[in-house]
Formats: sequence, C-alpha cells, structure tokens
Amino acid sequence: MRTSQKIFLRSLALTLAILFTSLVALAQGGGSLRGQVVDEFGGLIVGATVTITDAQGVEKATATTNNEGNFTINGLAPGKYTVTAIAQGFARYENVEVEVAQGRPTKLDIRLSVTIEESRVTVAQEAAVDTTPENNASALVLSGNDLDALPDDPDELAAALQALAGPSAGPNGGQFYIDGFTGGRLPPKNSIREIRINQNPFSAEYDRLGFGRVEIFTKPGTDRFRGQMFLNFNDESLNSRNPYAPRRAPHQQRTFGGNLSGPVISKKASFFMDFERREIDDNAVINAVVLDQNLNPQSFSDVLVVPQRRITASPRLDYQLNANNTLVGRYSFTRTTSRNSNVGGFSLRSRAIETESTEQSVQLTETMVVTPHMLNETRFQFYRNAPRSQGDNSQPTIVVRDAFTGGGSGVGLAFDTENRWELQNYTSWVIGHHSFKAGARVRGVHITDFTQANFNGTFTFTSLDQYRNTLLGLDHPSQFSIASGNPESSVSQIDFGPFIQDDWRARPNLTLSAGLRYENQSNIHSNLNFAPRVAFAWSPGAGGSRQPKTVIRGGFGVFYDRFNESFTLSAIRFNGTNQQQFIVPYVVLPNGQPAFTFPNVPSIATLEAFKIPQTLRRVAPDLQSPYTMQSAISVERLLPYKITLSVTYINARTLHLLRSRDINAPLPGTFDPLHPALIRRPDPTQGDIFEYESTGRLNQNQLIVQINNRFNQKLTLFGNYTLNRVRSDSDGAFTFPMNSYDLSNEYGRAAFDIRHRVFFGGSIGAPWGLRLNPLIVFFSGRPFNITTGVDANGDLQYNERPAFATDLSRPSVVVTRFGAFDLNPLPGATIIPRNFGNGPVYFAVNMQVSKTWSFGTMGGNRAASTQGSGGNQQGGQQARQGGGQQQQGNSNFVLLGGGQGGNRAGGGGQGGSGAGAGSQGGGPVRMGGLLGGGNNSAEKRYSLTFSIRASNLFNRTNQGQFIGNLRSPLFGQSNSLNGAFGGFGPGGLSSNAGNRRVELSIRFTF
Repeated sequence: MRTSQKIFLRSLALTLAILFTSLVALAQGGGSLRGQVVDEFGGLIVGATVTITDAQGVEKATATTNNEGNFTINGLAPGKYTVTAIAQGFARYENVEVEVAQGRPTKLDIRLSVTIEESRVTVAQEAAVDTTPENNASALVLSGNDLDALPDDPDELAAALQALAGPSAGPNGGQFYIDGFTGGRLPPKNSIREIRINQNPFSAEYDRLGFGRVEIFTKPGTDRFRGQMFLNFNDESLNSRNPYAPRRAPHQQRTFGGNLSGPVISKKASFFMDFERREIDDNAVINAVVLDQNLNPQSFSDVLVVPQRRITASPRLDYQLNANNTLVGRYSFTRTTSRNSNVGGFSLRSRAIETESTEQSVQLTETMVVTPHMLNETRFQFYRNAPRSQGDNSQPTIVVRDAFTGGGSGVGLAFDTENRWELQNYTSWVIGHHSFKAGARVRGVHITDFTQANFNGTFTFTSLDQYRNTLLGLDHPSQFSIASGNPESSVSQIDFGPFIQDDWRARPNLTLSAGLRYENQSNIHSNLNFAPRVAFAWSPGAGGSRQPKTVIRGGFGVFYDRFNESFTLSAIRFNGTNQQQFIVPYVVLPNGQPAFTFPNVPSIATLEAFKIPQTLRRVAPDLQSPYTMQSAISVERLLPYKITLSVTYINARTLHLLRSRDINAPLPGTFDPLHPALIRRPDPTQGDIFEYESTGRLNQNQLIVQINNRFNQKLTLFGNYTLNRVRSDSDGAFTFPMNSYDLSNEYGRAAFDIRHRVFFGGSIGAPWGLRLNPLIVFFSGRPFNITTGVDANGDLQYNERPAFATDLSRPSVVVTRFGAFDLNPLPGATIIPRNFGNGPVYFAVNMQVSKTWSFGTMGGNRAASTQGSGGNQQGGQQARQGGGQQQQGNSNFVLLGGGQGGNRAGGGGQGGSGAGAGSQGGGPVRMGGLLGGGNNSAEKRYSLTFSIRASNLFNRTNQGQFIGNLRSPLFGQSNSLNGAFGGFGPGGLSSNAGNRRVELSIRFTF
C-alpha cells in the first residue's frame, strides 16, 4: 500500500510540474491541415493543388501533393475554412465546412472524380505513422462498410463492442459515450457514423479507463436529401435448433425502419432522422432438475415464446448560428415491451413477468470559436427512463439452488422514474507548440423506485434432496427471506469532474502529454480524488523528409470509479425503517419451535414477535472511491504492404475495490442453528448487516498484439490477440468473502480473467460484386467459483469453498474432473482458491454477405464533395480530434457509404477517411469505406442492397458458464448457451433463438 501511495504521489507531482511548465509557455501558434488526395479507386494522386480559403474568401495557403498523395498546410488559425482541390483529369473538389482544430493537425482526405478517360495515378506502398495522442494504433475506428461486420441488434452490438474493447476496463466493464455523452441506449446501427474504441487512453478528459472506452458518433444532416429504408427478417426455419431446447420453438424477428437527412436552410441548417421498430418473438429455454409425482429427480426442459417489441425514433438538427457558433440538437425516444421475461435456465414458467420501459433523451451541443486560438464547447443532456414490471406475487418463491426456481415471481409490481442530466463545458486553446484543453463535467441523477420484490417471501433449499425430504416431512428449508414495509425509495446523486490537459509537440517526432483530473461525488466521503495522467509518443528516425515507420508510446494514469447510486438506494431501502428485510436461517427458537415451517409464510409481525432481527444494508462510513493506476507501453510499426502492427503491454493495479461483507456475522465457531442462544455477534442487538466497503484490490497484466491492413480498395482486415492475467480478492460490489472475518483466502483469479482472446474482422470485395464482412471471435474459458452449496458459518451466503481432498476415503470427499474436493474440511485443510474452475471456450465465426445494385444518376459532382451544413461539428472538439475521418465522413456520401456494399459510393465520404488513414498506416485502425469491387455508383442516385448475416456460421455449440455448486445435480455442466460474443453484455434480443442464426436483410438507399 505504501509503495502504491508513493507511486501515486510522485506521478501527481510530475504531472503538476509538467502542466506548470506548459502554462508558462509564451509562444503563439496555430493549427494545421493535412491529408491525402485519392481517386475514386483509392489510388493516390500526385501533383494535385490544394487551396484553403477563410470565411471572408481570403486565400490563406496552397499546397501540392507529393509522390504519396499527401499534403500539409501549417500556421492556420483555428476556425472554419473552404478547401478546394484540383488535378488534371479530375473534377474540382470543394468543401466549405472544414474546421481546423487547435494544436492538433486536422486531417482531411480528398477523393476526386474522374472527368476524362485517362488519368495519371501513382499508388504508394508505404507512408508515415503519427505521434499525435489520439492516433494510437492500438485503437480501433470503425465506420462505413466495416460497421456491417457488427450485429444489428443493439444489445448484441453492445456486447460486441464490450468484447472488442477488451478486459482492460476492469470489473465494471467499458464505458460508452454517445455523441460525447455518457449513459443512454445505443442508437440503431444504421444511424451510427463512426465507432472509436480505446482511443487516446490517457487523456484527462475522461474519467474511466481509456483502454475499454467506446465512443459512438451518430450521423449528421446533409445539404441534399438522402435516406434509406430497410427490413431485416429471421425465423426458426432459418436457424439451427438450440441444443438446450427440447424442440424447435416458434421464433420470428422482424425489424424495419429507415432514416432521412437533408437541408432545412441551405448552407445553414440540416437534419437527420431515424426510425426503427423491432418485433421479436424470442425464446426462453428452461433446463432444470425437478421432482416428478413420485418425488424422484428428473430433468425438465421446456421452451416458451417471449414476445418483445421495441420502437426507436431520433431526430437530429445541425444549425450554423453564425460564423463562430454552431448548435447540434438530438432527441431520442425508445419504448420496449416484453412478456414472459424472468424465465429460462433454472427459472420455471410460474416466475414469468411482463416488462415495459420508455426512455427519452435530449442532447444539445454548442460550439463557439472564441478567438483564432480558442474554441469553447458546451454540451447538455437530459435522460429519463421509466421502466415497469409486474408478476404473480401471490405465492412464495421456491429456490432449490442450481436445480430449479419455482413458485411466485418474487417481483409483484415494480416501477421507477430515473432522471439524469449531464453538463459539460470544455475549452481548447493553443500556445506555441502546446495544445491545451480544460473544462468540467457535472452529472446528476434522481431515482424514485417502487418495488414489492420478495414481499411474497422465498424459501431456499441447498439441494434437491433437502427439498424432497422436506416434502416428506423429514427436513426443512435452509433459509427463509421476506421483505415488507414502504415499497417506495428515492435517491439523488451528483458527481463533478474538472480537468486540464496539455499535448506538447516538443519535436516533430516527439509529443509529450500531461493532464490532471479531479473527481468527487455525493453520498460518500472521498474527497482527495486527484487523477494525474502522463504520456509520450516518439518516432525514432523521423525528421526532415524522412517518413517515420515506428512510433513508441507510453503512458501512466490514475482513474477513479464512481460509487453507483443504486448501492446508496439499496442502503436507503433496507435501513430497517423504510423497508424491513428478514433473511432467516433455519433456527430453533427458545420455545423449541422452528422460526418457520414450509410452506407456511410467516408474517413480519410473527418474525418480530420471535425477536428475529432484521437484515440491514449499509455503506461503510470510510468507503473511498476505487481507483486504478494503469501504465502502458506500446510499439507501432508500419510494415510492407501497408500493414500496421502494434504491440502493447498494460499493467493495472486497482485499490479500494468494492465488495460486500457481513460486518455482524456470527463470530467464527459460534454458529449453531439448533442452539441460537450460543451464537455470538460483534453487536448482539443487531442481526446481519451487509455493508458496502472498499477493501478490495486487483492486479492485471496484458499483452495486446493488433494488426490491420488495407491491401487494396477491395480488402481491409483487422485483428487482435490479447494475453490477459487478472488477480483480485473481489469481483465487484456484490461479492461477499467466504469468511467475513478472514479475507486472506479471497485473492485469486478475477471473474474476467480470460487468458486468451482473439478477434479478426474486416471487409472483402468478392467476385460478382459481392461483399463479405467476417467477424471471428475466440475466448478461452472464464473462471468460475466452486462452492459447497451450504451456509456453514451463518453469514447468509452460500459461497463456502471446499478444501483440496487429501484422504479420498472420507465420506465428504467429491471427485470431479476439476479435482477431488472435501466438502467438510478438517481444521488446517487447504481451501481451494476463489474462482478455481475454468469454464468453456467460446469460438464463433460470424459472416455477412451482401450485394448492391445501383441505378439512377446523381446530377453533378458537387454531391460528392460538399459536406452537410454543420455536420463537421458533430462531437465537437472531441470529434475533430479524430482528424480527417471525421471531416470527410460528414459528406453527402455518409448515407450512401453506409447503405451500399462493395461499390465506390462508399468512398465519397467515410471511404475517403478510411483510405487516407489506411494508406498512412499510422493512427487508429480506421476501417471505413475501403471497398471497391462493386458497381461504379459514384454517379448513381439509388442503390438496393440484399444481405445475409449468419451468426455462428459453423453451428458450434458454445456452452454457457459451468455450474459450480458441488451439491447441484448439474455440477460442472452448462444448462444454456453462452451469450453473444462470449457473454459480454446482455447478449441480444434473440440469443436463444438458435445455435446458428441466419438473418435476411434488404436496404434501399436514395
């Protein structure tokens, strides 16, 4: 602990020193514009003339592309410019909406249309890499055609992006930003312009870990009317049967929608609107072990239809207020309904519930050019969610651990109102070679929650034998729980995070970055949350006319996690006054009677009359915000044939990791359910007290190898391999230790200690105008906890672990394929580590095949070169830091590039960005619009695309996590399929529909 504190203090001091040195710099400087000029096929154009003109029509600079098609213009004041490009044999290009950022090079890749039959094209084999912080090659940027490799379902898309982000985000998973805002539901894939993963990981602008951050940007409006309509279809006849289902159940998925964009006021305002409706009759698969009429164990399998409906609509307006101010507004509406939820796995039909939710959000982004060297951006978001659920609460719930769960739903009526708001104000300015960014983010949330959860009571049995013997009158449940009282609780929380960041281009081949962030929030008392960040990027051998081929990057940062408001809400609800919660082990009262008898549900008054204490929830008074100290070093190399290779090593150490602990559990050796008077607790006047505390720790080491390539205009590929090792003594806020008074045996494999991970994807232009989008995923097994299935120490948790068996003749020994374990270990026996078991491997090949037909004429070349009004402002300064892929991606061909397959329409907008970054080889893996091989639709007005998507193409059975309860009849087995992409995220609306799913799609773009 002292070593970690020394590292933290030294890093903080170093960051402050660097920032102080940077702030006293006196030199003044400007921005720059650079990029690449290519033809419609992606070939580089040599000798093209690029001219930049300011808003008053004054020509500022002219450049000529070199033998690699590149151009650079320096010394530009930040602001909006008009860029033109001309070359012999090509149509004139004009872009009137180019924003030059402060200090960071603005990247604009230009694609020219051929006007005569012959033209001179020079194709370069290699180009330069980049040392700017946001262009780390370990990042992944997906846009245009390569988005087709990702699933259409929003939940499956979230799972895929979480998996692509990798395990670096820690136990809480990665963080999603949508148009610069946190929270909210992912937009439909057809309205997404670009996705960035793990970009600029040590920037002080962000609170959470940079390795694991996913940024999503939606499409802006255009200056000409564009749009698309689509229909996706799937049913059981196209799928292979779920191997865990007893029969092929009826299933159908119908998704239809579209989007439309165009001008509101020419050259001043534009709009983009999307609409989507999903009608899904999903399946819930039950796999359990129950008792037959003769009370004999039998396997039980069933499948039922789960109807789900979702409608989403989102209009967006981009408005140029004046020469210095732009405004972007976006509204989003989503309504979801479902029946037969809460069923599947061990959960039987009787526990079905109906759910519905309505989500709405409003986002506003205003960008102002304050001076030629300063830009200010203000963002505001309001988000409201109103979920509701209801189930049969007329009978108690029966839980036979890892065998079946039946009886009542345990939910009753539940609804809440969740209101969130977020305000950001960021200012960027340039001083010499220093590019500064500073600002603050304030977020607030208020939740009013109404729930009758467990008002019907729950009986818990440790095994099917115990349940059978109880029915025969020979035994009893091991535990009974019930809640009562005021069903409504509310909580409010605010968090605040200011920061300052400096990126200093010390030399042409060396960039140094330093930042400092501060974090604080209500509901806990943790105030000294300073988060220093430092990083460097060095390209050895670069300088003058020499183009660098290697970049070495390194960085260190401190990242804080927030204490979620849901934890505070739980503590408010079960504080002993608002709601009463009783979790009672089977004990014999002083009068000789048991505290409860099955199946009779004791009332709250009866339990209070028996002087049974409540079970409380609390937040530790000394709880501190968890923080991670993460460092990374990487080498990026540009190889022949435009292959970029990056190798990154990441080390992370987390302190104050959250866990739960029963701070008033029976003292060791005193728990005796038959003689409760002998039980001793630290506070004898109270019962069990579950407390959130920050006493956990985590250590992680990773090696990530990433490769990407653009062989030509028809073929782009990306892939990565991760070697991962994670050790911790907690897997999150709801992890209880086996022994509340001894945490020494808790340190072991973390739940996300997936040793090997492989991703491979891309876009392939095939013969006959076909386009292939493969996505191959491989994970080694996740760890799982092996337990005895009983509560032997009275802390109300069933997480006791066995010991390694040394005497196989003992009756308490169980021999499994994972080893021989002693369920009743002798004193001094070696307890197995936490998460000792290793789960099943996950491997899936997903493939989309599409074909596009284009027809009609466009009517003019300007459609291929003029951006939508205000579109370049998308994402504000954050988006502009992305360079050329953002600028060019907002052209009129955004919709065509997203809507068409392997044709040249995809190159007009986002294709230009992908081609530029791809041929440069440096920076993130920008995989947008790189395909040719289809029809020459650069001059086509309409396109029609048919596609077939196969999930798990080779029909491999990917088992769900193994059951770790040694008393379960299904120990070491799976009773369900693994979720989409190895179980990251919710897994999608139709993950149970079949082992292999085939979806048909048609899309019309105009």
